[in-house]
Order: sequence, then C-alpha cells, then structure tokens
Amino acid sequence: MKSSGKLTWYILGAMILGAAVGYAVHVNASPESVTSFSTNIKLLTTIFLRLVQMIIAPLVFATLVVGIAKLGDLKTVGRVGGKALLWFITASLTSLLLGMVLVNFFKPGAGLDLNQANKEAVSALAGNTKTFTLQNFVEHVFPKSLIEAMAGNEILQIVVFSIFFGIATAAMGDYAKPLIKALDIASHIILKMVGYVMKFAPIGVFGAIAAVIAVNGFTIFAFYAKYFIYFLLGIMALWIVLIAVGFIVLGNRMPALLRRIVQPLFIAFTTTSSEAVFPKLTEELERFGCKDKIVSFVLPLGYSFNLDGSMMYMTFASIAIAQAYGIHLDTGTQLTMLLVLMLTSKGIAGVPRASLVVVLATCAMFKIPPEGVALILPIDHFCDMFRSMTNVLGNALATSVVSKWEGELGEEAVA
Repeated sequence: MKSSGKLTWYILGAMILGAAVGYAVHVNASPESVTSFSTNIKLLTTIFLRLVQMIIAPLVFATLVVGIAKLGDLKTVGRVGGKALLWFITASLTSLLLGMVLVNFFKPGAGLDLNQANKEAVSALAGNTKTFTLQNFVEHVFPKSLIEAMAGNEILQIVVFSIFFGIATAAMGDYAKPLIKALDIASHIILKMVGYVMKFAPIGVFGAIAAVIAVNGFTIFAFYAKYFIYFLLGIMALWIVLIAVGFIVLGNRMPALLRRIVQPLFIAFTTTSSEAVFPKLTEELERFGCKDKIVSFVLPLGYSFNLDGSMMYMTFASIAIAQAYGIHLDTGTQLTMLLVLMLTSKGIAGVPRASLVVVLATCAMFKIPPEGVALILPIDHFCDMFRSMTNVLGNALATSVVSKWEGELGEEAVA
C-alpha cells in the first residue's frame, strides 16, 4: 500500500513538473523548437504505453480463458455474461442520453467559431472511418488469426477467441486442468510484470503533459471555455449517476472501490488511455474483493462494450457540431443518431482518437459537414483526459457490480 501511495504522488508530481516544463518551452522557445521538443518528449509517453500494450494481449487471453474455465459450465458463463451485458447496455444508453440532454440544454455549438476548422486534420482523421462499414465492423470483431489479433492489440477479437477457447477448455473437464493451471500461473506472472511497468508511469505522464502544454500553452482552456466547461459539467453529471448507482448496489463498499482505483484514474487521465491501466485495474479490483474469475471475464468485455465517458462525448460532440452549422436535428433524428452511436462505438478500444473517429462517421451519415470535427480538435486531448478517466470508473464499477450480483464480492485485501 505504501508503494502504491508513493507512485500516486510521483504521478501527481510528474503532472505538475510536466505542465511547468511544457509552459516554459511554450513561452520561451521558437515554434520550430516547440515542435521538436513536443515530438521528442512524447517518446517518454510512447515508451510507457508500449510497455503496457505488450502486456494487454497475453493478459486478456490468459485471464479470460481461466475466468471462463473457473466459472464452470456454459450456463454460468451465460448468466454472468448476460448480467454484464445488461449493465453495459444500460450504462451506454444512459451515457448517450445524458450527452443528448445536456447538449440540447446548453447548446455549446452556438459559440463555436467555424473559421477555426482545420480541414487537413480532419482529412487525416477520416482515414480511420473505414472501420465503421458493416463489413469492416464484422472484420474488426471476428478474428481470422489469434496471432494477428494479438499483434494489433485488437481486444475485441482476442475476447471472441478467448471465449471460444475458454468454453472448450471448460468442456474438457479434468483433462484440461493442467492447462488452466498453467494459464493461471502465466496471468499471475504478467500481473507481476504490471508492477514493474507501472514504475515508468510518472515518466510517461511527464512526457504527455509537457508535450501538449508546450504546443498549446494554457490558453487552449480559455479558447474553447464554453464548450469545455459544458462538457465537464456533463462528465460530472455522469460521475454522479455512476457513483450513485454504485452506492445503491455496493453500499458502504463504494468508497473503498474509489480509493482502490485512484491510481488507475490518474494514469488514464494523464495518458488519455484507459487501456494503459487495464493490467493495474485488474490487480486493484482483485484486491478490492472481486473474484479473479469474474474480473478476468467481465473487465475485458467492458473494454470493448462499456466506454461510458466516450459514449457521452459522442452525442455531445455530434449534436454540438450540428448546432455550430445551424443544422436543426429533431428529437427523432437525435434518437436515431443515439442508436447508431450505440452500435458503431462497440469494439473501438484500439482505434486512435476513437471518439472523434465515430463522431466523424456519424456526421457524414447525418449530412453534417465533417469539417466541423476540426472545431473540437484543439481541445480534444483535454476532453479525452476526462473521457478516459470516466471509462475506467465505468468498467471498475461494472466488474464490482456483477461480482456483487453473483455473490462473489469478498473482503478487501489487507496490505
């Protein structure tokens, strides 16, 4: 516990130091030097994220197979999976509806400056929208090769293979027990690696913060103050809803859960990557009292189906862009957009700037000028900080709630 607390303080210190160094460069250096500094300092973040990424694929495979095998028969797998999907769908619809209500109430798009649109940046982003044709969506979900899926860190594809493999392993009974034990040992070895990798977190955080402040300075917050503040209000409202539901289901265990996930929340906030904390979150949820068989089954599914912060942002951003162009969307159209976002957002965990990619595809579908996405590009990094943090909270809560529903939530581990 002492070591964990120290790391949190190191991360906070790295945030402050990164902001100070970045601002000093922003104020004193030439534009060319700023660009060079930003590119080079981001390598620190790249190193940290790549170290985390090398762990994710084997960890998801090992833990999910062991989790399914430990759950036992197919009936239990179906019951736990059904409860998890019920939570995911309910949470996703709540997040989308909340974004829709808030954007219609605040109308942040009315204050955006269309002349700030950067068409080149949108063109670069548009290259990822091919993911959302029906054919590519199916290809994104179902793997043709486990090795290829692992090489690309395609979490949803790895989940699909692992579910089949886990069910087949469980069906083999005692014959497969040596393999289950071996994978269980492998998952614990990988979790041990997590501790080593997390020691690099402050360095990655320093690089991420210094790079973005060096380029944009602190003025970026003021530049889109109206849009950003309304988005933060939306995130706050979503947190209130999630934490309130957490208290209803988990009762007095909820504060302990929040204490457990403080460090993963900080890392997700500063690196804008909820995937970066997957291994650490697995470890903390097991220490919180969630049984490993539930964590290893529900958490990987959550990373593909339960991105609450991103979901709220998608409706918020899409309708705000329509407002900026003076395009009126009636309630029926907005609800249709909501359902489209519900489907197209699944399995986007590995897509760069995934939320913006989905927003871009949705704008094109509803005849909203895609150049409008460039309006929110300058502050997307800061919005992504809060989206990523909210995604982590949502998945931690989902795993804990399903554990509680299954009667598998034990006592918190004592340090």
